[in-house]
Amino acid sequence: MTNATDLATQAGDRDPRVGLRAVAALRRLLEQLESVQVRSARNHGWSWQEIATELGVSRQAVHKKHGRH
Repeated sequence: MTNATDLATQAGDRDPRVGLRAVAALRRLLEQLESVQVRSARNHGWSWQEIATELGVSRQAVHKKHGRH
């Protein structure tokens, strides 16, 4: 896996192909990190509302995205 710092640098590349690929990879990484942290928060007894507040989204949005796991 490419280092997140490398991906961030590549995201600003002048070549759109390089930049867009890096953005897509960063998006995948971000989704994985969010899932890990939401699982961790739930395992620590956090409510969906507490998680949603920290993510800056609605309780319904976070529950819909992560509640089925």
